[in-house]
Amino acid sequence: MNNKDILSIQSIRFLGVDAINQANSGHPGIVLGAAPMAHTLFTKHLTVYPKESRWINRDRFILSAGHGSALLYSLLHLSGFNVSIDDLKNFRQYPGNTPGHPEYGHTDGVETTSGPLGQGIANAVGLAIAEAHLSAKFNKENFNLIDHYTFVICGDGDLQEGVALEAMSLAGHLGLGKLIVFYDSNNIQLDGATKDAITSDVKKQFEAQGWQYISVADGENIQSIHRAILAAKRDLNRPTIIEIKTIIGKGAKNEGTSKVHGSPLGKEEALSLREKTNFNYDPFFVPKEVYEHYRTKVYKRGQKAYKAWIEMLHQYELAYPEEAKNFKSYLDGFEIDLSDVTFEVGSKDATRNMLGKLLDYAGKKYPNLIGGSADLSSSTKVKGQDGLFSKENRLGRNIQFGVREHAMGAIVNGINLHGGLKAFSGGFFVFSDYMRPPMRLAAMMKLPSTFIFSHDSVLVGEDGPTHEPVEHLVGLRSIPHLNVIRPADGKEAQAALESALNSKDLAHVIVTTRQNVLNLENTSKEGVLKGGYIVSKEHQKLDGILLASGSEVELALEAKKILTQKGFDIRVVSMPSHYNFLKQDLAYQNEILPRGVKTLAIELGSSYSWYRFTQFVYGVDDFGISAPALKVLEHFGFNPHSVAVKFESILNGKEGF
Repeated sequence: MNNKDILSIQSIRFLGVDAINQANSGHPGIVLGAAPMAHTLFTKHLTVYPKESRWINRDRFILSAGHGSALLYSLLHLSGFNVSIDDLKNFRQYPGNTPGHPEYGHTDGVETTSGPLGQGIANAVGLAIAEAHLSAKFNKENFNLIDHYTFVICGDGDLQEGVALEAMSLAGHLGLGKLIVFYDSNNIQLDGATKDAITSDVKKQFEAQGWQYISVADGENIQSIHRAILAAKRDLNRPTIIEIKTIIGKGAKNEGTSKVHGSPLGKEEALSLREKTNFNYDPFFVPKEVYEHYRTKVYKRGQKAYKAWIEMLHQYELAYPEEAKNFKSYLDGFEIDLSDVTFEVGSKDATRNMLGKLLDYAGKKYPNLIGGSADLSSSTKVKGQDGLFSKENRLGRNIQFGVREHAMGAIVNGINLHGGLKAFSGGFFVFSDYMRPPMRLAAMMKLPSTFIFSHDSVLVGEDGPTHEPVEHLVGLRSIPHLNVIRPADGKEAQAALESALNSKDLAHVIVTTRQNVLNLENTSKEGVLKGGYIVSKEHQKLDGILLASGSEVELALEAKKILTQKGFDIRVVSMPSHYNFLKQDLAYQNEILPRGVKTLAIELGSSYSWYRFTQFVYGVDDFGISAPALKVLEHFGFNPHSVAVKFESILNGKEGF
């Protein structure tokens, strides 16, 4: 190891230690232990150009062990990204550029929001899928437009998370050879030694799942790490996991113990460590030689690669003008128009089927769409085009996720993080519970991920309460910046899918029915985009409003007929998207739902999310039952007569405050 490498590694370590001490909060253990592997990756292998930090053909680096963010920020600073010394001094503070865990879109150079363990690895699988597909789509002889690696640093905690194991199982099956994972193997986790929690043979475990396994016995030996990366790159048929044995908190008095995992060292110990390692510089000081080393080995190397790529792109445009035009369309995104798909008013079908027809049309017309279901495409009707994405068919756009819902959500996020593709997923709505973390992160990152769920209510029927979602709409509607749309018919489904696929910075959840619903006369795309709108007006004097979403809009219209016969003048409002409705101005909201007008919300699910609009809700606040759908409806009283009786009682003042 030469002096520049030694000095650089020490600088990385102490920048992290100093930032954590300044904040009096953070995780120094991984900073001290993993600095050599991170330094080796950045200076010898990672191809990035910080001035163009969103360059499509850059290598991706994911710190899946996101609690080690001080390590990442130090590397980004040295490499020339927009992370200053002052940002490091302001670590974990508000307002600031260096939050406690890495946040995509907040800090320059951060590729994903990581921290919830396992999510970063699963995102990386999505990034690797996107690279494999786009390279197969656009690369020509001597023109490798898309040709990059996805690197990950993870710890023991990541490899104990189900989402990571789901995703890594799929990565091995798909043979994603440009995915390389560094396993910071230090035998310690927060509560103590890993042997107290797990005894897996990592080599056997991952080789059995189609991974190349490489071991580095000494995490301080950067030449061994370098050789391991070279070996990983030579095997393009398998993803690689490099187990690097490190000492958590290397050099600290509590090194090798859980005590150094998540507690600042303190200024006194940091000074002692400086003396012990002959790093005789003040806090936050970086020697000039280190900056020069990173400018040469990271910034300038990346700049050279970027300029060569730009020139190659120019030559590609001359040699393959149509492909180049298409490539630009992929990067910019297509404007999705589904208006050619129509549904006859008065016809009946399940919204899962209608959405499936729309998605099938979209997939055939727009080649940047890719996705699939968690072993349920025959039921959800959610699948991609051009056959299965596989080792043999990188051009396939239907991803067979298998029964891996949690990983599926995170992989979809990874594909969308990559750029150039628009990814979607499908599953049963009750299993959205398994996907809530990646959906939450998609919303947080403002990713245009599309999550489609069928079987949206207790009308799943015979499968019983384990498969009948009740509280799920409430839970997802409570996530900020997540647009949950429950369409009433084909026109609303069309608007929902268009909205999702055209989105640039908003994640969407679309939930569809198993049972058939009526294609209604007055539903509209404009209404869906506004979230709530009138589908049946009152005639003269407004006596009350029936407010519903999804399949219950038809129910509300039938109940209105009964109430009209009884002399009540009723309005019916469809509200497929609470998110969109609450984005409208108060004037529009009050026009659709005037204050002081008695309103009954109707939905085959938990009542909670409707109380922000009305005190009267006709919902399902219990688990479902195992019975045919008609029996389920009878059990819960979801029929026009029961709804009409309930609302008549409210209108007559027999219920309420």
